[in-house]
Order: sequence, then structure tokens, then C-alpha cells
Amino acid sequence: MELDYKAIGKRIKIARIKADLTQEKLSEMVGVSPTHLSNIETGTTRVSLNAIISIANALHITSDDLLCDNVVKAKVQFEKDIALILEDCDEYEIRIIRDMASATKETLRRDAHLRKIADQ
Repeated sequence: MELDYKAIGKRIKIARIKADLTQEKLSEMVGVSPTHLSNIETGTTRVSLNAIISIANALHITSDDLLCDNVVKAKVQFEKDIALILEDCDEYEIRIIRDMASATKETLRRDAHLRKIADQ
């Protein structure tokens, strides 16, 4: 399995922005150059496990927060992502998102046999 470095980089960038840190400040905290951190965030370079751990610690998040797009068993992280998406929604937006989620789930379960065929 190939890691999705773009997804990892995107999650690092989002967490950095939420922590109100510049690339320069985060790169200083984790001991990498700002250019290297920029390349990590854009997914144009491979990030080492040591760097992932250092970045997660500096941002006060877990490595799961950064790697969940690459892990099969990541339900808890995706539930947290959904909660964050819903956090600033108004009544109308919540209702529409709930309806869309319900319809999507119904379609996924109705057509589950197609997933089995595709996996063969």
C-alpha cells in the first residue's frame, strides 16, 4: 500500500492553521526547514515517521489525526472530522446534511453487493 502523502500534508496544514502557526514557526518547532515543511504539506515529499510524530506533538494532536486517510480502521477520526464539519452549521444546514448523509447511507447499503463485485 502506498501512503497518500497529499492527504497527510493537507491534514498537517489544516492542523497548523487551526493552531495559528506559520510554516516557519512549526518548522522551527519540529527541526525541519520551512521549505521541507512546505513540501510535506503539499505532499511533494515523503514524510518520515519521526517527522510525523514531531509534527503531531508540536500541534498537540495524535498521529491518527494525520494518518487516518491511510488507515483502514479510522472510524473514530472520521467521526471527529464529521463533528468538526457540523460544528458551525445552522439549523437549516444540519437538516440538509443529515438528509444527504441518510440518503448516502441508504444507497451504500442498498448497493452493497456492487462493492463485493468490485473487490473481487
